[in-house]
Amino acid sequence: MLIKRPDDMTDNDVTDFDVYQRRRDFLKTLGGIALLGASGLPLMAQAKSTFSTDEEQTPYKDVTTYNNFYEFGTDKSDPAEYAGSLQTSPWSVTVDGECENPGKLTLEDLLKPHSTEERIYRLRCVEGWSMVIPWMGFPLADLLKRFNPTSKAKYVRFETLFDPKQMPGQQRSVLDWPYAEGLRMDEAMHPLTFMATGLYGKNLPNQNGAPLRLVVPWKYGFKSIKSIVKISFLEQQPATSWGRSAPGEYGFYSNVNPEVDHPRWSQKRERRIGEFRKRETLMFNGYDQVASLYSGLDLRKNF
Repeated sequence: MLIKRPDDMTDNDVTDFDVYQRRRDFLKTLGGIALLGASGLPLMAQAKSTFSTDEEQTPYKDVTTYNNFYEFGTDKSDPAEYAGSLQTSPWSVTVDGECENPGKLTLEDLLKPHSTEERIYRLRCVEGWSMVIPWMGFPLADLLKRFNPTSKAKYVRFETLFDPKQMPGQQRSVLDWPYAEGLRMDEAMHPLTFMATGLYGKNLPNQNGAPLRLVVPWKYGFKSIKSIVKISFLEQQPATSWGRSAPGEYGFYSNVNPEVDHPRWSQKRERRIGEFRKRETLMFNGYDQVASLYSGLDLRKNF
């Protein structure tokens, strides 16, 4: 598979896996000393999370140049080529809905109480390709608890920035902008659900959803909404962008279920970026610890 490389990317912009691995091992010995990323926000040097996989990681250059982010275009190379127009500072996130502590927070205030850790997760796209990515961030549950959601909060809705000047893909009617996604509350509070602020030990690149994106490793990648500006606690299940666009193809749950084919292709196998042979797709992308969340729910009907 040919991965297009942006013209302005140099070898200095790409972290070799071996170099990154040595750097990470060195940082572990520092005992969790806080480092400052390019944005001035802390990246904590910590041991690898017990939730992480030991599978070989996808190279940094592939993670950052082969990507879906329709706000910048529909080609895989478009985000890396055009996301430089996105201004991530200043940035704020509005939290509202069924919670006791709603408000609008700057990114710095939002992140300040949270220690950053590394989570190496599998990422599976509904298109049938996959990656293994070392994210930096913190559990989403730790963030949501700060706003004291009420007993009426059954779902969490997330919204991406809407700014066609910065995000040229929004000038076309590919989707109903702004991009919106949602989780059931127990899905959002599960320990695997992760708010990412970086990858490969670096601040999150624009094309990967800077400065704040969701990572839900047992779901198809489009559930992991990027460049978040709003979080809402809701009593009713929210409409989602792909659910509105193609309800017969992209259901609300969108758990990785190889037994439910996309209407136009099989989901039983996937191609890991960098590999030639396809591999069998695992139920819940291999994260069996979430199976109890769906006890009694028909995951063929509720795809």
